[in-house]
Amino acid sequence: MSRHTKIVATLGPSSSDLPVLERMVQAGVDVVRMNFSHGSADDHIARAEAIREASARAGRPVGILADLQGPKIRVGKFAGGKVTLRENADFVLDATCAEGNEQRVGLDYADLPKDVGPGDILLLDDGRLKLRVERVLGTEIHCTVKVGGVLSNNKGINRQGGGLSAPALTAKDMDDIRTAAKIGVDFVAVSFPKSAADMYMARQLLRAAGGKALLIAKIERVEAVANLEEILDASDGIMVARGDLAVEVGDAAVPALQKKMLRAARNKNKLTITATQMMESMINSPVPTRAEVSDVANAVLDGTDAVMLSAETAAGNYPVEVIEAMSRICLEAEKSNEVMLERDVLARTFTRIDQSIAMAAIWTAYHLKVKAIAALTQTGSTALWMSRLNCGVPIYALTPEKAARNQMTLYRDVYPLLMSQTHQDRDVLLWEAEQILLDQGVVEYGDMIVLTIGEPIGSSGGTNTLKIVRVGDHPAPGVTD
Repeated sequence: MSRHTKIVATLGPSSSDLPVLERMVQAGVDVVRMNFSHGSADDHIARAEAIREASARAGRPVGILADLQGPKIRVGKFAGGKVTLRENADFVLDATCAEGNEQRVGLDYADLPKDVGPGDILLLDDGRLKLRVERVLGTEIHCTVKVGGVLSNNKGINRQGGGLSAPALTAKDMDDIRTAAKIGVDFVAVSFPKSAADMYMARQLLRAAGGKALLIAKIERVEAVANLEEILDASDGIMVARGDLAVEVGDAAVPALQKKMLRAARNKNKLTITATQMMESMINSPVPTRAEVSDVANAVLDGTDAVMLSAETAAGNYPVEVIEAMSRICLEAEKSNEVMLERDVLARTFTRIDQSIAMAAIWTAYHLKVKAIAALTQTGSTALWMSRLNCGVPIYALTPEKAARNQMTLYRDVYPLLMSQTHQDRDVLLWEAEQILLDQGVVEYGDMIVLTIGEPIGSSGGTNTLKIVRVGDHPAPGVTD
């Protein structure tokens, strides 16, 4: 049984060697995430080459996602590497402090004192420690420790309720976008965008560098939640980044926001990734907790395109086993995913011919109970539109473009395949599409399938034809009865 939901796995010390990568691909990873918060440009280039080699050896496409670091606001370093903050103690965040101790620590974001004032709550280390701002004196933020604990080097800082002015794209991010374009990654994830303007800037920089990747906005700021609609319009997809988002809005608010964001993205034909701590216990355990199983299954039932692994595959002890476990959970959850096609189609409006063909294809496939949908596509747009609605029929996207094939590795329900499409004769192409599906073992002679194609052949955005065929009913081109 083919899995509809895609799996994104993060590369790191546990998963950078080619043999491990090959096993991860064989276990079912669809997209590999390269975290640009760590490593040099040369490191990323070498890892991308390893991913492509593992993909070629496995004989299946694997997409590459470059995740930009963004303006991660952090404390500086401590003389001993860490300190323990006691409840109700005084503590100073000092933009000029070179080396921290139990009384104060430096900042890597010098403008933080301008963004906060008395009464503000600062959350450190993903919310594990809580400070209340008492006063701001020049470069110093004087705080009282409300929730103490161990604070170590370079831990992150969030302001409860959001409102920090740090720009989404730093100088490092701009350099990393150029590196991502050079590598030819398939997706670029932008960290901490606050508005559509951040996404437009990232797209301009990426295109200027020659990159053609799809842009994923990571929703992890209060401002991003408020501006979700405009960010969706400016992006190709979103990542529900539940870590920093939970720190800013409160952890109890995240589940409902996750459902809202996934629904809004699908309504706008955008991609979705659900991320953060999905299988966290499997960093050190060979099996997930029951809560993690439910978390992954609920994301699948919410309609996410992909579920993502972070430290589980980057630094965990079981990078292959966690992929296998996640795949099993997705498959089981998909069995109970109810098809509501009539309601979903009737709730949508579409004015383009290619979109109308896509909707007609899934409607026909569902009601005729066909074995598969084959979408002959240049860019993948037709397959994307089909995948936004669950019709219970697998979608095989046949494209001559490697870039389009790799980008479709993130589309739920879509299985991308390369097809030369060198002929200009529609009937020849449709016959070749049948042969590819037969060779892949996804259909048999006598099965009914739905095919979509555009004329003139080879033009983008030109899908205008739908054909229902029974595999094997037509002879090979040039063969007469």
